[in-house]
Amino acid sequence: MKINHVQGKNKGKIMIYALSTCGWCKKTKAFLKENNIAFDCIDVDLLDNEERDKVVAEIKKWNPRVSFPTIVINDDKCIAGFDEDKLNELVK
Repeated sequence: MKINHVQGKNKGKIMIYALSTCGWCKKTKAFLKENNIAFDCIDVDLLDNEERDKVVAEIKKWNPRVSFPTIVINDDKCIAGFDEDKLNELVK
């Protein structure tokens, strides 16, 4: 499975589950890059069926609606969708 890592300041383990064509997903990635925050990202729509099923099952644990982006922080917090206020908390 392809996990893209973006270098930046370590603000904890940040995983973004995204769609490659989603504007809000692109906005979330751009926000973190602009603020020099390190993160990992999986573009779910680019996975094969078996991998996609596994990743969707993982997303459902955090975000039962399986909306994008789903951002998991330190395996204990989730931001569902683009939420600039909550993302700004990561920057502080």
